[in-house]
Amino acid sequence: MRVEQLDHLRLTVRDLDATCAFYTRVLGMSEQRSDSGDRALAFGGQKISLCLVGQQRALSSDQPTPGSADLCFITSEPLARVACHLRDQGVSLEDGPVEQTGARGPILSIYFRDPDANLIELSNYL
Repeated sequence: MRVEQLDHLRLTVRDLDATCAFYTRVLGMSEQRSDSGDRALAFGGQKISLCLVGQQRALSSDQPTPGSADLCFITSEPLARVACHLRDQGVSLEDGPVEQTGARGPILSIYFRDPDANLIELSNYL
């Protein structure tokens, strides 16, 4: 058995509307709503499923907590342009650009926080 790719992950959030607004406005993701009312954020071939704190399903992480995630997203957009876009959206950078190691090799990254204080890393492969 071999894992091939990540399909989705779940974020526990304090405010579904604020989270969806941030990720669609700042990162260009698209919001998805299921017939049952579940909400998610889609990008590329992946999605981030969203769960409101206190309304977890029976099958969820043991201690779902808003602000506990550290997510890295790859973009082909130059980070200088990304940083300008973030500033225009009122998002403060926490660090970067700094060199890191991604799944496929060296990356250059900038860091900021989402509305729940999750650490978001946007990166370019070098």
